Amino acid sequence: MVNVVFLHPDLGIGGAERLVVDAALALRSKGCKVQIWTAHYDPDHCFSETKDPDLPIVCVGDWLPTSICGYFHALCAYIRMVYVALYLIIFSGVEFDVVFCDQVSACIPVIRLARRKKKVLFYCHFPDQLLTARSSFLKRIYRAPIDRLEEATTGMADCVVVNSQFTAGVFKRTFKSLSSVHTDVLYPSLNFSTFDIEPSELGGLVPAEKSFVFLSINRYERKKNLPLALEALKDLQGRLSGSEWKKVHLVMAGGYDERVPENVDHYKELKDLSIKLGLSDSVTFLRSFSDEQKISLLHHCTCVLYTPSNEHFGIVPVEAMYMRCPVIAVNSGGPLESIANGETGFLCDPQPACFAEAMEKFVKDPGQRPSMGEAGRDRVLKRFSLDAFSEQLYQYICKLTE
Repeated sequence: MVNVVFLHPDLGIGGAERLVVDAALALRSKGCKVQIWTAHYDPDHCFSETKDPDLPIVCVGDWLPTSICGYFHALCAYIRMVYVALYLIIFSGVEFDVVFCDQVSACIPVIRLARRKKKVLFYCHFPDQLLTARSSFLKRIYRAPIDRLEEATTGMADCVVVNSQFTAGVFKRTFKSLSSVHTDVLYPSLNFSTFDIEPSELGGLVPAEKSFVFLSINRYERKKNLPLALEALKDLQGRLSGSEWKKVHLVMAGGYDERVPENVDHYKELKDLSIKLGLSDSVTFLRSFSDEQKISLLHHCTCVLYTPSNEHFGIVPVEAMYMRCPVIAVNSGGPLESIANGETGFLCDPQPACFAEAMEKFVKDPGQRPSMGEAGRDRVLKRFSLDAFSEQLYQYICKLTE
């Protein structure tokens, strides 16, 4: 039996966390023994599968700071994950053959300190250095050694896997010293059984008279460009008759963590924007929703609005398409690979008018929703099944342990 340990910084409810949980479940289904080690885990803010006693979650180092006076988040994340790795190899007594790590590569050289060499698979969602702005000279000075460390430690992995062809290209352009490193694409998958449950009614989430419900699912972070959904809704209002507009509603469902100042601030910014645009009665804000609420929303909504630009993959469009829900997304990054434009949804420029034009089509022609929904379901079944994901990942693990 192969023992695999997953190292992940914060086991919350984001796309990266969804992939880690699915990867652990996939390898467990193949007969591997798995554990997930993390620096933060909150049973009240996690995916339901992590509460399974057969999927051990080990949390160490949560006492370490996540920032220093609101700054140095990257440095603190590196320190926390180095501590997790040190605890694993020095104090835990856990026997393992392969480490699956993602997001923070600084823990890889620590794993190399183990007395018996361990193999490391690094899953690159996106180069971390591209996820932060260099807004000042001091910030550039601070990030320079961290960026170099990220590149050097990523190159120490025995196997590097990325989540899309888009990310593979960015990886090569960003980590120039790693031009000889081969990167395979392992698309995130869906655990279909999680979605194959009877959806509940929307209840009080959406007024009963609303028959065209648009849905945005993303963390409350500024890089997700969530104002685009609100501005598109305002543009849509001007395209519809009064009777049509009364039937339209938008649900802004987002991952929200009170420990993260940006989540708190951006949530307020979005609510203020909805008031400024005169949309208060046409928008529902939902924070840290449950899996059951998400399935219910995807089942009942007209369309999903996916607003980030250059998203490295984006699991939400795949989830939506599996639930027979079309997607309107920005025409860049991962959605170019997951969405078939004009068949399972629409790929648009990140402009309110472009999104509103696509939204109008679903209002004017409700028949598009079921036909695009079926096409989306078929696409996911062919390209993003858990069986295909599990087999590909298991083959990587087998090669590493030969």
